[in-house]
Parts: sequence; C-alpha cells; structure tokens
Amino acid sequence: MRRITFAAAGVALALTLAACSGGGAGGGSGSTGTASAGGNDGKGTLVGVAMPTQTSERWIADGNAVKKGLEDAGYKVDLEYGNDDIPTQQQQIDQMITKGAGLLIVASIDGTALANQLQAAADKKIPVIAYDRLIRDSNNVDFYVTFDNYKVGVQQATSLLTGLGLVKADGSKGDKTGPFNVELFAGSLDDNNAHFFWQGAMDTLKPYMDSGAIVVPSGQVTIEKAAILRWQQETAQQRMENLLTSTYSSGKKVDGVLSPYDGLSRGIITALQNDPSNKYGSSVPMPIVTGQDAEIASVKLINDGVQYSTIFKDTRKLAEQAVVASKAFLGGQTPEPNDTKSYDNGKKVVPSFLLQSDIVDKDKIKPLLIDSGYWTADEVAAGKAS
Repeated sequence: MRRITFAAAGVALALTLAACSGGGAGGGSGSTGTASAGGNDGKGTLVGVAMPTQTSERWIADGNAVKKGLEDAGYKVDLEYGNDDIPTQQQQIDQMITKGAGLLIVASIDGTALANQLQAAADKKIPVIAYDRLIRDSNNVDFYVTFDNYKVGVQQATSLLTGLGLVKADGSKGDKTGPFNVELFAGSLDDNNAHFFWQGAMDTLKPYMDSGAIVVPSGQVTIEKAAILRWQQETAQQRMENLLTSTYSSGKKVDGVLSPYDGLSRGIITALQNDPSNKYGSSVPMPIVTGQDAEIASVKLINDGVQYSTIFKDTRKLAEQAVVASKAFLGGQTPEPNDTKSYDNGKKVVPSFLLQSDIVDKDKIKPLLIDSGYWTADEVAAGKAS
C-alpha cells in the first residue's frame, strides 16, 4: 500500500504539471466526440481498466496506481484482472461497456483477441487506450502508452554484453573476446512487446554472433524457438532444464542467458542451480542472466550477485501517462503523442506516448530503485515488498 500511495501521489503531481505545462500526453486540439458524463472534463465518468494478470507484482502495482490516479482525478473506476485467461478478459471488457464505461484502458492478454470488444466500444464512441501492450489488428485503438520497447531489448542485450565483458559500462569495447555460450529466451508470441524486445536484443547481439564472440550451442535462435507462452516462470524453468540436458550435459557450460522478464529469469536461475552437474551455484559464478521489470525478488538476486541485471520500467510514470491521456479524452480532446511512426498494429499506426527505461545492475539498485522510492533498502534485503 505504501508504494501504491506513492504512485498515486506521482499521478496527481503529473496531472498538475501537465495542466500547467502541457507536458506528457496532455490534450491537444480536436474533439474525440466522447460524451462527458460529468461535464466538460468528464468528471464522474466510469473508466474500465483491464489488466492481464495478478500473478506478477508488476501488474498489480500498475492496476492499483492507474485506479488511484483516476479516482483522484474525479473518475469512477472498474478495475479487473483477466488471470491470463482470454475469455475472462473479453467478458470483463464486455461488462465494462454494459456498465456504461466512457473510456477503456486495456493491457491485453492476447493483443489479437479483442476485436469484438473494441468494435462494441467504437460503436458507443468509447475511446480505447492500449496500456503497455499494443492491441493488434483493430482500427479501434485510439492511443497507446508504453515504454520504448525496442530500446528495452537493446538494453537487455547491452547488459548481457557488459556482464560478459565484451562491452564496458561506457559502451566501449570490453576486455573479453569470447567465445561465450549464450542461450536466448523471448516472451509470449501473442504479446506484441515480446517482438520488440526480441528485435532490439537481436539487432544488438548480431555483430557478436556473426564474429563468433557469442555462440548459441542449442541452435535455437528464432523467436519461435525461444518464446515462453504467457511469460510463465515454470515454462522458462522447464525449457532451461531441457537445454541443459540436451546441449550442456558434457563439460560445456552456459556463460549467459538473454531473458526478457524477471519471472523468466528466476525460472532460468532455478534450473541452473538445480543442474545435476553442479556447474552453477554458490561455489561457481552464475551465468550472466538478464531480466526486466525490477521485481523485488529479482532485485534481491541482483543485489546478492545471482541475477546480473534487470530493466527498470518505472510503472508509476506509465500510470501517470495513462491518467493524463484519459483526462484528455474525457475532456473531449485528443492526447498528444510523442511517437506517431513506431507502432503499426496491422490496421493503423497507433499514436503513442513512449517512456524511457534504465538498466539496473547491482551498482544501480540504490540510485535508481531505492533513492527514487520504488523499493526500500529493507525490501531489497528481504526480497519482498513490505
């Protein structure tokens, strides 16, 4: 609750600053045609917020921060979690529309499975904001708030290269030359972000793969082979176990693993630690394992020298932009994007507001996570939120 309150305060501040300066995704000229149930600013309007799952602390924090920010701005909120089940999320959005929602904020489970719901929203002139995950194959997506997901992939690959010693922290050439044995993991294929993460990472790693500094002994170098459905930790652990059995049963050792999410990273690390050959563990340095989302369990692993890095996407800022964009729509305006080229959903280029992310290794935990109030030192030490 402490972090949710902090995030809500940040949302309120962002709304104030946006109103004063026009920064962020604040309203531009032009009307959306949306009826404002509570007046010109839409105060009192019901906003439906559909989040994908409660199995990740990240999505719980997102949902609560968006809800609190909207309520503080004067809107009613229906927050639902789909529990990674597509029909459940479809039904939840249908119900939001039936209840009279004037705006929908959707972090989709499957970015291609909501065409009927979005058409129903469009028929009632209900704007739709895609939240962090792009909704595909529909003209009825009005705005997108997310991070620069290609850059996130670049950062993940860069942190892997840095951990291996091929690149220095300042971006210059590292002292190591390889070759290093690396295995690649990707997110769920039905999540558009997974493809951006993968492309950014592979574009960054390709020169090192071409030169032989990085090799992938399993030969699994396509996103289809590397993908983990629904981003499940257990599935990642099983795939890593299979790789160890099929490819590393002799004297060969894993030097690094590209992992696009902390939950996957923890599954990968568990598989490595449980490897019957005892190649990895307390007496031997762990492979360089990347991650994303700065989940507290993984931050502790980074602090303890087990996981190498994560990518910090400050979801407080993402929630802020969702609220700012909502305020614009419900006030009869159009939010101002900062990107109108990158996110083609198969039907249209969706106007987007992109936020920046940061690489967090052990040295960056305090300045980026603790000093910003995202986690406390005690939470990092314990590996769980207070």
